[in-house]
Amino acid sequence: MAHESFEDEDTAAYLNAHFVPVKVDREERPDVDAVYMEAVQAATGQGGWPMTVFLTADAEPFYFGTYFPPEPRHGMASFRQVLEGVSAAWTERRGEVAEVAGHIVADLAGRSLAHGGQGVPDESDLGRALLGLTRDYDDTHGGFGGAPKFPPSMVIEFLLRHHARTGSEGALQMAADSCAAMAMGGIYDQLGGGFARYAVDREWTVPHFEKMLYDNALLCRVYAHLWRSTGSDLARRVALETADFLVRELRTTEGGFASALDADSEDAGGRHVEGAFYVWTPAQLREVLGEEDGAFAAARFGVTEEGTFEEGSSVLRLDAGTAVDAVDAGEAVDAEADGSDGVADAERVASVRARLLAARELRPRPGRDDKVVAAWNGLTVAALAETGAYFDRPDLVERATEAADLLVRVHLGENGRLCRTSMEGRAGENSGVLEDYADVAEGFLALASVTGEGVWLEFAGLLLDVVLTRFAGEGGQLYDTADDAEKLIRRPQDPTDNATPSGWTAAAGALLSYAAHTGSEPHRTAAEGALGVVKALGPRAPRFVGWGLAAAEALLDGPREVAVAGPVGGELHRTALLGRAPGAVVAAGEPGGGEFPLLVDRALVEGEPTAYVCRHFVCETPTTDAEELSRRLGG
Repeated sequence: MAHESFEDEDTAAYLNAHFVPVKVDREERPDVDAVYMEAVQAATGQGGWPMTVFLTADAEPFYFGTYFPPEPRHGMASFRQVLEGVSAAWTERRGEVAEVAGHIVADLAGRSLAHGGQGVPDESDLGRALLGLTRDYDDTHGGFGGAPKFPPSMVIEFLLRHHARTGSEGALQMAADSCAAMAMGGIYDQLGGGFARYAVDREWTVPHFEKMLYDNALLCRVYAHLWRSTGSDLARRVALETADFLVRELRTTEGGFASALDADSEDAGGRHVEGAFYVWTPAQLREVLGEEDGAFAAARFGVTEEGTFEEGSSVLRLDAGTAVDAVDAGEAVDAEADGSDGVADAERVASVRARLLAARELRPRPGRDDKVVAAWNGLTVAALAETGAYFDRPDLVERATEAADLLVRVHLGENGRLCRTSMEGRAGENSGVLEDYADVAEGFLALASVTGEGVWLEFAGLLLDVVLTRFAGEGGQLYDTADDAEKLIRRPQDPTDNATPSGWTAAAGALLSYAAHTGSEPHRTAAEGALGVVKALGPRAPRFVGWGLAAAEALLDGPREVAVAGPVGGELHRTALLGRAPGAVVAAGEPGGGEFPLLVDRALVEGEPTAYVCRHFVCETPTTDAEELSRRLGG
């Protein structure tokens, strides 16, 4: 609608003459978007973007819609016709409009959320959630449901934790197969790493090419956790390539991470079209690689004369039979899959990818949204810190620390309150919402475990104290906005995941981890109260509360508290970080240090670095043996 209607001079002139047009950036104000989306869904039974809402002067909605075409189409009124109709109603039937708006606001205010109240999720609830996921699972192509297909990051995190706690092979298989299908599909950038936002088909072949920070942060962590569970070379490669993509293409000069790369860019003809930066034809492959390697690349990446995308172009992807893990291990590629008479070594594949990537860099690049969103940067801090620790990449831990520094320096005020966004090192005007506090705390907690720097635990505690005092309601409820935030027609709250974890369940997970670190009963009680909603929703809608289910797995496992008295980065510390116990928290440092409460009175045994594994602060016999520690934490 931006190009079709808002940029049309006649439509814009009419709009400005009869209305006060306000365009909302939902990334800056997710609370405004959420409130009016709820109104649209209540009135029409569906929602989506673009969203158009007509309000009274008191911000009460009285007419809504999603997309309106520039001309009447298929029985749908044009945007201009809608404007004229609404203007006439406002001018001639003001009383009727006010009555409608009043009814809508009253209806929204009267809605209540089934937020639990019957305790925390138990074994039965999580088992029923797994059964529901099994029913929705696409056992041919991986993932859940049909097209369009979004990466199920939060559900996969639950499946990995469920497998770790129960040994469920079915849960692990769904997670591993979904990750493999995405990594081999067009949704994954086979040259530069990183994932597009979603696939338009159920086979993961053709993506919507926009690359979002939050998707890549969540998926980087998921693949790192999958590698931790399975040792898969594919998972290792994708985790590291995605981390490198984040640093290379989204990191800002101030040390934060930009929000997104556009889907569109200029093609060879100067047209601004989606996917132009990423797609290839066989002729383009031959031009870069020559005849022989061009044919090899076309076979390997599924580039055909007919094309898998538009105008004869193809999205690069790997055939299901390609031995991806073998390539990454430096071994032979399956001859049948790559179409050769013998074997193709990893060096040839690497050379082809490098030359294509270099050639692609000469194309006009997609635009970048340099806005730094606190919540998404928190997710990125967690992903880079853990990936760096798992794969001995201290540079990634350094990038995570620099992003965390930016969040403290720019986003965190003296009163412990967060701002939602920043740009070029300057804080934005909008207040942080619940997901900002929860996801940044999650990032700080992960960074504390990896670096052994207790200051990150302190910052996480500061943010979670604000969650308790400003975002909590009765009976374990959490609200998306603070109690002193700008008043809207309804204080929004939503415990269901969308493209990112809901603020509600993200807060539950961070509160639980902080309580495990510190023994704080208020934080533990708040976490358990918040997870009551997972008991209500998990068995009925598991695909939409994956993060809450993952947090519930941690709750059922303890979570375990691991104190490592000894050097940060030493063998025991690394073993603790690689433990698969769901949601386990790790504190490491020299004995006698004051960085972490878990390290208080944790002595060395016979002068050797020593690990203590505890649940609810009741500890097993300390161990100095890394293999024994690994066994206690799930291998």
